Amino acid sequence: MAITAVALGPEYRAAALRRLGEEQFDVLVIGAGVVGAGAALDAASRGLKVGLVEARDFASGTSSRSSKLVHGGLRYLKQLNFALVFEALRERKLILEKLCPHLARPVEFIYPLEKTLVDRAWVGTGVGVYDVLGAGRGVPSHLRHLSKKATLRSFRSGKPGAIKGGIAFYEGQLDDARHTMAIARTAAEYGAAVATSTRVTSFIRDGDKVVGAVARDLESGEEIRIRAKATINAAGVWTDEIQEMIGGKGQFRVRASKGVHIVVPRDRIDSDTGLITETEKSLLFVIPCPWSPDFWVIGTTDTKWDLDLAHPAASSADIDYILAHVNALLAKPLTRDDVVGVYAGLRPLLAGESDETSKLSREHACISPVPGLVIVAGGKYTTYRVMAKDGVDLAAKALDKPVGPCLTDDVPLVGAEGYKALVNTKEALAARSGLPVERIDHLLGRYGSAVREVLDIVAEHPELGEPLEHAPRYLKVEAYYGASHEGALHLDDLLARRLRVSIDTWDRGVDVAREVADIVAPVLGWDEATIEREVEHYRARVAAERDSQAQLDDRTADSARLGAPEVRVGAG
Repeated sequence: MAITAVALGPEYRAAALRRLGEEQFDVLVIGAGVVGAGAALDAASRGLKVGLVEARDFASGTSSRSSKLVHGGLRYLKQLNFALVFEALRERKLILEKLCPHLARPVEFIYPLEKTLVDRAWVGTGVGVYDVLGAGRGVPSHLRHLSKKATLRSFRSGKPGAIKGGIAFYEGQLDDARHTMAIARTAAEYGAAVATSTRVTSFIRDGDKVVGAVARDLESGEEIRIRAKATINAAGVWTDEIQEMIGGKGQFRVRASKGVHIVVPRDRIDSDTGLITETEKSLLFVIPCPWSPDFWVIGTTDTKWDLDLAHPAASSADIDYILAHVNALLAKPLTRDDVVGVYAGLRPLLAGESDETSKLSREHACISPVPGLVIVAGGKYTTYRVMAKDGVDLAAKALDKPVGPCLTDDVPLVGAEGYKALVNTKEALAARSGLPVERIDHLLGRYGSAVREVLDIVAEHPELGEPLEHAPRYLKVEAYYGASHEGALHLDDLLARRLRVSIDTWDRGVDVAREVADIVAPVLGWDEATIEREVEHYRARVAAERDSQAQLDDRTADSARLGAPEVRVGAG
C-alpha cells in the first residue's frame, strides 16, 4: 500500500516556517533543486531533524530545465571517465526501477551515422562500451547496428543523403520538475520542515562556526533565524553567492553553462525513436517528451553564461543553432513557426579545469570551508542521490551523535509504491472515477499511486475532473492539487513546473492563466486583486521570454528577460 504523503499546502508551509523559527535542527539544507531536496530526504531518512529552504520554488532553477534524461553520459566516455559513467548508470537503474518508476521510463534512441565506416567503428565502439557498462541497469541491453534502410524505416523524417546508418540503444527519461518536487515532498513525509519562497540572507556564526542561517519569508517579508548544527549549501549555480556570505571562503568556483531546448509538435518529426548525435559544441538530443506523447524536446547548447542566474535567457542565436543542427538530419526542415516552447537552464560546473564549459567536469565535490557548513557543487542530475549522500556524510561529522548510513537507495518517492499494480488496474480506476482510461494513464504517469488523492478530490468536486479550457491535455484538478498538495504558491509554479503549459501550449499558458488562478484561489487564499496581480505577472513573464528569444545575443536577451518583475518580492 502506498503511503499517503504530507500535503504541502499553505497550512503545511505555515507550520514549517514556525518550526524553522522555533526548533533547533541537526541539518539545514539551502536550495530545493534536486541535490538539495535529495540531501533533505537523505538526512531525514537517517532520523535527523532537517530543515529545507528554497528562495523560489522546487526545481525552479537548473533542476526543471534539463534534457529530461537519466543517463550515464556518452560524452564522458570520450574523456575516459568510466567511473562517472558507471556511477550514473547505477543511479539510472535505481531511478527507473525503484525510486520513481511513475516519473521515469526507458526510451529508445538512434545515433545516426553520417560517415558509414568511420562513424560505425568509432561510435559503435563507444556506444557498445556504454551498453555493456549499463547492462542490467534500468533499460534493455539492446544495442543494434542498423543499415541506412533500417534507420530510415524507424527515423522516417531523416534526410537520406545525410544518414548512412544508425546505432540503436536505450536511455532513461523523466519529468525533472515533478521528480524534484516529489523528492522534497518525500523528505517532508519523513519529518523535514520544507519551505519554499524562503531566502537565506546570512549565516549565524558562533566564532568561526556556522550554527544556522537568517532567512526571509518572501511571501510575508518576515525574518526567521534558523538554528542548525550543520548547514548544507546545495544552491547549484548560486553556490558562489552563498560562499560570499562567509567571506568568499571556498576551495572551488562554480561556472554556469547555458543549455537551451526547444519543444516542437510530435507530428513535425516522424520517428519511432529519439535521436542522439554530437555537434561541435554539445550533444544534440531529439527526445520524446516525457510528460506528453504530443511533443519532441530538442536540444541542447553548451555555452558560458555570466548574466542573471535566476532567469537565463535563450537568444535567437541559441534557437537557430538547435534548428540548424537538427535540420541537417531532417528531410523536411523545422522552422521557427514549429517551435511551441523554449526553455534555458544552467549547468553548475566546477570551474578551473578548462575555459570551455563543455569540457568542464561533471563530477561533484563536497567541502567544509568553515566548521558547520558543507558545500556540495558540480555533478549531474542523474547522480543527485550520490551528491546528497556525500553532503550529508560530511555534515554528519559536525553532529554530536552517531548517524547511520544513507538509506535513499531503498526509499521510493511519493507515488512509487503501488504504482505498477495500479497501472494493471487502470480500467477499474477509470470505471470508479468516471474518467476515460486515457486520462487515468496520464494521471498515473504524473502522480503514480498518489493518483488516489487526485481522484478523491475529483469525487468531492466533480467539476475539477473536467479539462482546462485552454490547456485541455490537463485536468482542472491537476492545478488544484499542485496548490493543495505540491507546494505551488504562484501561477508561475503551477504553469511552468506542476503543469508544463509554459512550454507545451502555443500561447505558453497566457490564455489559461486566469482559469488556473480562479481554481487555486480558494486554496491559496487569493482575493480578486491577488488573482489579477498573479495573472499580470505571468503574462509579463511570457512576454519577456518571447522578447528575449527574438534577441541576437546573450546580453540583449538577458536584458529583455529581466523586463518582467519577480513575483516573489526580494527573490532577485
